[in-house]
Amino acid sequence: MYFTLKQLKVFLAVASHENVSMAAEELAMSQSAASTALKELEQRFDLFLFDRVGKRLKLNEQGALLRPQAAALLSQAEQIESSLVRHSDVGGLKVGATLTIGNYVAIGIMAAFIKDHPSAQVELDVENTQAIASKVQNFELDIGLIEGELQEPDLDVQYWRDDTLSLFCSPQHPLAKKKELSDADLKQADWIVREKGSGTRQAFDRAMSGMLSEIILRLELQHTEGIKRAVEAGLGIGCLSELTLQEAFKRGTLVPLLAPQRDWARKFYFILHKQKFLSRGVLSWIEHCKKY
Repeated sequence: MYFTLKQLKVFLAVASHENVSMAAEELAMSQSAASTALKELEQRFDLFLFDRVGKRLKLNEQGALLRPQAAALLSQAEQIESSLVRHSDVGGLKVGATLTIGNYVAIGIMAAFIKDHPSAQVELDVENTQAIASKVQNFELDIGLIEGELQEPDLDVQYWRDDTLSLFCSPQHPLAKKKELSDADLKQADWIVREKGSGTRQAFDRAMSGMLSEIILRLELQHTEGIKRAVEAGLGIGCLSELTLQEAFKRGTLVPLLAPQRDWARKFYFILHKQKFLSRGVLSWIEHCKKY
């Protein structure tokens, strides 16, 4: 074999950071060692994998072709190493989840997963849909659990489960006593919603199709709890997954609103890189998710 796994690790780290120094720091190597490993890989096959732009290294066409193959090979190598070291079929697993899933669903799944695989090391990264998709594309995560729909050629998007958005307000809000909200009510209300790029916002925009330009967006917040607190304070009405509101509805600090003329249904998805090796850990994680 004319290349080493170390060279591939350096190549992938540089591709992720677009900088040799940052790649070396991630891999706990000296900058000169990382630079040498990358140089040896390119010289061995008489090609360049990056375009040099100042201090940045941008993947060229050849590098982009190698990246998914290198990531898949390293993933398999890591699984073999984990199996040999831990005597286990499941080693490390890096999971990404959007905010609703990460804060209200994924922890329970993780507990069941670790119970079945006590030696497994699971890392959970909670961000919005766009950020999780980007990390799966860059092989920084083994699998993503998302709320939004995606059209990315490198990603395999698989249906997981259904979810429903719920409108809500404080008990003192003028709309709290209405049995159903009309489109006119929705247009006149002050809205407190998730930021663009989140799956919840994508589903909200779809549900409000045809009237988005007429509604009043008072606040756009990144965090679910922040939206709930703002709505409790009477600043407007909100729209979040029912999963995030069950406790507040039970306490009576928030009350649900109905607008049945709009479609509030949505889906959760698994996302995987099409070139990613599906380890036993990933497959087991998917099975645990389907049971939850």
